[in-house]
Formats: sequence, structure tokens, C-alpha cells
Amino acid sequence: MSIGDPSEDAEGRLFRHPPSTLFLRLDEEWSSFDRAKVVVLPLPYEHTTSYGMGTVHAPAAILEASYYLELYDEELDVEIFRLSEGVATLPPMRFDAACRDATAVEAIRNEVSRLIGHGKTVVSIGGEHTIAIGAAHAHAQHYPDLTILHFDAHSDLRQEYEGNRYSHGCTMARIYDFHHDIVQVGIRSQGIEESLFIKEKKITTFYAIDIRQGRYGSDQTSWHDAIIRALRKNVYVTFDCDFFDPALIPTLGTPEPGGFGWDETVALLRRIAAERNIVGFDVNELLPVAPLFHPQFIIAKLIYKWIGYLFTSAEKLRR
Repeated sequence: MSIGDPSEDAEGRLFRHPPSTLFLRLDEEWSSFDRAKVVVLPLPYEHTTSYGMGTVHAPAAILEASYYLELYDEELDVEIFRLSEGVATLPPMRFDAACRDATAVEAIRNEVSRLIGHGKTVVSIGGEHTIAIGAAHAHAQHYPDLTILHFDAHSDLRQEYEGNRYSHGCTMARIYDFHHDIVQVGIRSQGIEESLFIKEKKITTFYAIDIRQGRYGSDQTSWHDAIIRALRKNVYVTFDCDFFDPALIPTLGTPEPGGFGWDETVALLRRIAAERNIVGFDVNELLPVAPLFHPQFIIAKLIYKWIGYLFTSAEKLRR
């Protein structure tokens, strides 16, 4: 039975219609792999989710939601897909029982590396946060002078969790194994071992409480300045959806209060795109739950707007 089979609705699946296989409702001219500068890679991987489960369905739910987005963006005053000469969507990668943990990470690394080699900006849609290990590794191998920027409620710096070194709770620890330049933003839940690891390794971490209490300045955007100063020329972003406050995105495996809103998040992404070179990004850990439709719609819009920022000139973004 396929994920989009309408008969699955009775079992609590989210889809009102069979989900789209493409990001947006673009015709063949604008969804061609050869033409498009952006490739969306669905990664329905879920193996180590520790609380709420269902991230395996997120890529399909986000693709379906994207069909209902307006293609014109009033902020950028353009149909965003034209900036990137289209957006191509690949078939979802398959993760059977033999493709778990390190094997899955390596398969993702290989595929993302292949796409980068074709000159594509890769947008990976998970799935649990483990997918970011392979995607980040591929970008670290291709791009020098790189910071991996991590948006999340959780540090994900455990050396192992529930006996698994490739748990979603270990994602940034596995990334640190091959790339030390990490900046974390929005952290508001962690174990003491993660706190000690951050201090020992001097990982730049912008805790939510410090941002809220004005540690980086009293101006509303002073924390943006501090984050940007911590970034190198090239930036790869891994975005866990629980960075957002659960009042905005309630469908999360481990929702944490005190998160961030839409306007402050997209304002920060716009600043980063204007002042640094974002080479790729992944979005992960959405957990679609019926009957709510707005979370995947919001995440689809986030991805689309983000693509717009990547392909708009820095001069225009600074206006």
C-alpha cells in the first residue's frame, strides 16, 4: 500500500488527496532536473524516534501542502521558482531494514554529494534529524570555509541515545566527528553531558533564554548580528522544526515551549542569506498529525521563501 493510497485515511493518515510527488505545482518546464538550480530530496527516514512517531510521513505531507502555496511572494515581489530557474523534486530515497543508522547516513551522503556535483542546491526534507548527518557531511566535503548552522530546541550532542550512536539525539555529535565548526541556535532542552560537551569543545551556542533575556543586546535584531558574526563565508543549515514554538508548529515529536515565531525566524534567515553564502539546507522532525494541516503548510512555505532568499541578490535582501 502506498503512502498516498486514499484508503489509508481511515488509519489516521493526513492526506486529503493522494500527495503530490513534486514540490509546488510546477509544470515540466520548471520542474526539470536539467534546468532547475534547486533540487528537493525527500528523505522519509525514521528509525530512532524516541517520543512521538511519524516523521517518516513528513516529506510527503510537505510536498502535498506545497501544492497549495501561492507561487508569487509579496516580500520578494517575484514568483520565487523563477529565481532558481525552477525546482526539481527527486523520488524519495528508500530506507529498508538493511538501510539504517550508518548505512542510511552514508547513502544520504552519497546522494547529496552526487547532486552537489551536478551543481545543484540541495534541499533535503526529513524524516528524523539523523538525515542531516549525511547531508551535512556531503556539503562539508564540497565546500571550504563552512559553518554548519543548527536550528533546534535540542542540542542533539549525545554520544549515544538508547544504545544508538546514530539516534536523532546524537545528530550534532556525529556531525562534530567530521566538522567542528558548528553554531547552534534556539537550544532550550539538553542533558548535562551535552552542556559539558559544549563547554569542553567551545561550541558556539545561542540558547533561547539568552536571546530572550537580551544577552546579545537590547535591540530586537542584535542577536541576529551575533549569530552572523559567528558564521564563516559558507553556511549549511540543518533546521529541526521544533526550533519553532509548538504554538505555531504543534506536530512535533518532542515539542518544547519557549520557541520562536514565524516573523523572527524568516527575518533571521533573510539576514543570513544576505550576508553569507547558504550552500544548502535540510528541514526535519515534522510529525504530521490529523486533522491538522497548517504545520506542513507552514514548513512548505518556509522552504519556498528560503529558496527565494538564496537566489535573491544580497543588495536586494538588505533593503
